[in-house]
Amino acid sequence: MSTLTLLKAAALSPLKRPRPDAPLPGTPQSTRTRVDVPHLVAYERICGFATERGPDEPLPLTYPHVLAFPAALRLMAARGFPLPLLGLVHTSLDIVQHRALRPSEELELTTYAEKLAPHRRGTEVTIATRVSVVGGETTWESRSTYLARHKAPATREPSTHPHDSGAAPLPTHAEWHLPEDLGRRYAAASGDRNPIHLHPLTARVFGFDRPIAHGMWTIARCVAEHGRGHAYADEPDEPLSLSAEFRAPVPLPGTVTYAAKGRAFELRGQKGRRHLWGTVCPGLPGR
Repeated sequence: MSTLTLLKAAALSPLKRPRPDAPLPGTPQSTRTRVDVPHLVAYERICGFATERGPDEPLPLTYPHVLAFPAALRLMAARGFPLPLLGLVHTSLDIVQHRALRPSEELELTTYAEKLAPHRRGTEVTIATRVSVVGGETTWESRSTYLARHKAPATREPSTHPHDSGAAPLPTHAEWHLPEDLGRRYAAASGDRNPIHLHPLTARVFGFDRPIAHGMWTIARCVAEHGRGHAYADEPDEPLSLSAEFRAPVPLPGTVTYAAKGRAFELRGQKGRRHLWGTVCPGLPGR
């Protein structure tokens, strides 16, 4: 989150009154980019991906989200966007990768607001992104939901994930001790400088006792760990699908447990509290 975008968001936030029936901006944010390899390596290092890479090694499954993040910020910081940018909380993520992307490719990214929906704690927005090699078809796409917290009736349907219906926790594979400065370190690598992730004082402004880890760091760290024990696809250019739901913030500093079985994984905190669950599967959704 650039300083200019942050200042613009701070100025406009008090003027916005979030509600699920507000109009959404209809103009997508589009840009072309090439991967900056040092930036990519810094991202891989903070998220736990292998950093010893060949020149044509595929990008991590979650990295295009970082490339598209500046466009998403411009979209959500605009005057016509109905939710205040500061304090938005990432609540879910779905990624479909039609084939692996590589650092040498010039990419075209398009980001747009897809819909608003009521949530038991406020209003949720879906931000969609499409990534293609310039002049080609879509190769990577995602849908993220973000929550603006405010008083609202309990209108959202509960999650239908099987682990929410009393299923046994997944087997534990690792325990991670997360430092207090993790949010600042990930912000430097990703560009996401949302104040809720950076310092106790800025997090308290938005109702958190401590800074919380970025949702995209937690999912990327789980994907990196999960990939060490699972060949997601037989070949790099085969499709992959990721689905994740962020259930509870991860406070910093803190200790979390990574657990996995088959294609599923989860991150748990104290007393077994589930922070996120997810799956990575070969193929396209519904196939």
